[in-house]
Amino acid sequence: MIRREQYSGKIKSLLGTPLIKVITGMRRSGKSTILELLKDDLLKADTRDSHILHINYESLRYESLRTYDALYSHVSEWAEGKSGRLYILLDEVQEVEKWEKVVSSLLVDFDCDIIVTGSNARLLSSELSTLIAGRYIEIKVYPLSFFEYKEFRSNKAEYGGNRDLFEEYLRFGGLPGIHEVFPDAIPEYIRGIYDTIILRDVIIRNEIRNADLLERITYFLMDNVGNIFSAKSIGDFLKSQRRSVGAETVYNYLNMLMAALFVHKAPRYDVKGKRHLETLEKYYLTDHGIKNAILGYDDRALPGLLENIVYVELLRRGYRLSIGKIDNLEIDFVAEKENERRYFQVTTTTADDATLERELRPLMAIADNYPKYVLSLDALLGGNVGGIEIKSIINFLLEAS
Repeated sequence: MIRREQYSGKIKSLLGTPLIKVITGMRRSGKSTILELLKDDLLKADTRDSHILHINYESLRYESLRTYDALYSHVSEWAEGKSGRLYILLDEVQEVEKWEKVVSSLLVDFDCDIIVTGSNARLLSSELSTLIAGRYIEIKVYPLSFFEYKEFRSNKAEYGGNRDLFEEYLRFGGLPGIHEVFPDAIPEYIRGIYDTIILRDVIIRNEIRNADLLERITYFLMDNVGNIFSAKSIGDFLKSQRRSVGAETVYNYLNMLMAALFVHKAPRYDVKGKRHLETLEKYYLTDHGIKNAILGYDDRALPGLLENIVYVELLRRGYRLSIGKIDNLEIDFVAEKENERRYFQVTTTTADDATLERELRPLMAIADNYPKYVLSLDALLGGNVGGIEIKSIINFLLEAS
């Protein structure tokens, strides 16, 4: 197993603090492996195996521990009589009814570190989460970045150069498990993950009766990555397929897909008015490889795929993201964290003057002095135009975050 220090290093730095460590991320994005590696590190640091309790709710072995009282009784019995620091690792904890009550009590009753994982964005948004308010820290895990993808592939005999690897990454995405299967089996593997997410994390969890409608909305969303659209756009598309559905239903389904951490919404931001707008947002996939596995890879979709890759990379780096509007011009991303702001345009090429001018125009219209970038797929790219930095997307993705 290859270490993902961005996440495991942060978790280890928090051990010994009175905080519940909550690891969130889409199913199969690597959370369980991070827990396994953490357990190995604890054992190597002379923590006794008897002081580590690891429960993975994807195993039927723990089916009887899916209620808060059963789980609390089990952990209490295990912890009773032990001296020294205890480590409680709960994988896919959203499967436990009222899990917050358990961890809140355990934190008080025992000398322990509690690390939980979950595949649902609502994990920390329920009323019960007030029980752990101020006593947890969230670590968001994403599929492999291109930097990590390169690290995973560096152990393979067929390791290639950055451009070849990026073409693979464009097609296959960043789900860690793809590196454990033969290349011909990757699309089928990804389709299996897609089916699991849609069935278990959306349809079953939300008791959806009209699975066909959900699938049509999901396909539309994947086919329009990088495009601005609204619930009305989806409604019009469904009407063309002789399916009538209201905007509220569409938004409910989109919210369910976001709760499953399958997609993310980027709201529009008026740069001049300094306010977020309520309509015409964009949606991006947590892993772009899912789109290719379900709909097939198409070079015509390249601009949207590149946007998707940059969007998730900026999330990994801790930015809050919006799509920018300045007059009638669009800025692909307004990225903010703390007192920092950056603007990004993403394009396949800036080889001709007309394309470069089109990408530069929105950035030049911005009056402030925050950094501005044009990211392009051009292989040998670099430079500065009027204070706007032009970079290769590949080089940008391989930078330290």
